[in-house]
Amino acid sequence: MKPNTILLAFVSIFSLYSVHLLLKTANEGGSLLYEQLGQKAFGMAGKLAASGSITMQNIGAMSSYLFIVKYELPLVIQALMSIEENKGEWYLNGDYLVLLVSLLLILPLSLLRNLGYLGYTSGFSLLCMVFFLIVVICKKFQISCPFETEMVNETVNNTFMHLAESQTSALEVNVTEEDTCKPHYFIFNSQTVYAVPILTFSFVCHPAILPIYEELKGRSRRRMMNVSKISFFAMFLMYLLAALFGYLTFYGNVEPELLHTYSAVMGADILLLIVRLAVLMAVTLTVPVVIFPIRSSIIQLLCAAKDFSWWRHILITVSILSFTNVLVIFVPTIRDIFGFIGASAAAMLIFILPSAFYIKLVKKEPMKSVQKIGALFFLLSGIFVMTGSMTLIILDWIHNASVDGH
Repeated sequence: MKPNTILLAFVSIFSLYSVHLLLKTANEGGSLLYEQLGQKAFGMAGKLAASGSITMQNIGAMSSYLFIVKYELPLVIQALMSIEENKGEWYLNGDYLVLLVSLLLILPLSLLRNLGYLGYTSGFSLLCMVFFLIVVICKKFQISCPFETEMVNETVNNTFMHLAESQTSALEVNVTEEDTCKPHYFIFNSQTVYAVPILTFSFVCHPAILPIYEELKGRSRRRMMNVSKISFFAMFLMYLLAALFGYLTFYGNVEPELLHTYSAVMGADILLLIVRLAVLMAVTLTVPVVIFPIRSSIIQLLCAAKDFSWWRHILITVSILSFTNVLVIFVPTIRDIFGFIGASAAAMLIFILPSAFYIKLVKKEPMKSVQKIGALFFLLSGIFVMTGSMTLIILDWIHNASVDGH
């Protein structure tokens, strides 16, 4: 648990530093658009890198939201209809429900030209996450360990089989209930490679920083940095508390979807049902907001000089939503989306592009200055994080595919 806490702190600090670089570059470069900074720094290649990274990051965010719909909506329907067992009904199939929600709710909202409800949905989403955090903390004191469920036994058996197959130790392995309910401060396994990309993904807000900076009353770089510090600290605290209390509740039995873990232990619970409904409403209303910058980026890249066309508007929106639904249906877990996008697009938006733009566009500071040297080290660390994480994730995919026989 300690390594992840340390990583969380470092990623939040690095993300805040990259915001500082981005704001300073925007002032010097004379543009408050990420894509235009890329074009001024490196021409069309810089514009493509910025636009592609923003598109990938937002598609990853959309996928994560729709994954929540896929996993949680069937359980909500099952609880509301008092169905004890899922016997394969179509309305309890997550893939069908994602398509239905996308067609009936998300698509009509996404086709609007202006998203005037952005402030309302953002505030509502934040309230939902605060409510979710409060429930996670409260449940820690309601759920005892060992858990009265078969989940623990299954996890213990899987752990023992994995150790036996990999032959990592010649010593006898004894897994007891006491070990299951004992926190481990340092855990390293095949899933550890996803830690840095997922944390990087969770702190990407950089494409939205410049538009917010442009609309800030009494705009100044110092005031925007103060806003960023407060926001990053709030997110750091929420991530830390949710992860800490979630782990201390279930220890090594936490599933990729934390709410699923509560269901496995507690079954039907009215408070969990309310949390699910709140989270589902929040993510469903947020998806159209995420589609908006993707669509704008594609239009700016392909047909910036052309007049608005409803046919183009609808075609791009449907294409984005269709591609995201395909990802959600066929990608096995949300962890794979977080890992891949975090290792590629998120690393570009946090580490590589802000430091590269800063080095190229801020002319008043020489290359031997402390600021430029710091930006250069930040750029090199971003390249290291991206290549290292991508390599380890691909190796993990290859290993899992060979083990599964696929």
